[in-house]
Amino acid sequence: MMDGDLLPPAILQRKAVVYVRQSTPAQVEFNTESRRRQYELVEIARRRGFRTVDVIDDDLGRSASGMVARPGFEKLVAALCAGEVG
Repeated sequence: MMDGDLLPPAILQRKAVVYVRQSTPAQVEFNTESRRRQYELVEIARRRGFRTVDVIDDDLGRSASGMVARPGFEKLVAALCAGEVG
């Protein structure tokens, strides 16, 4: 990785968040490659310079239709609004 790939220190002082989601239980069961690649984003964030990387995967198998609560998405939005996420 080149120095130009690192993010500014003010950003790296915050945490990174990886939001892992698949819309249906069938996707969770059968699309294992997609889920594995989403979790790999943790290592990418660390390589970019983040010390703290949170994974939010509470919403696996939950639709974004608005008919089902998505507590993981609510956590993500709360962290963004609080300025905790780089």
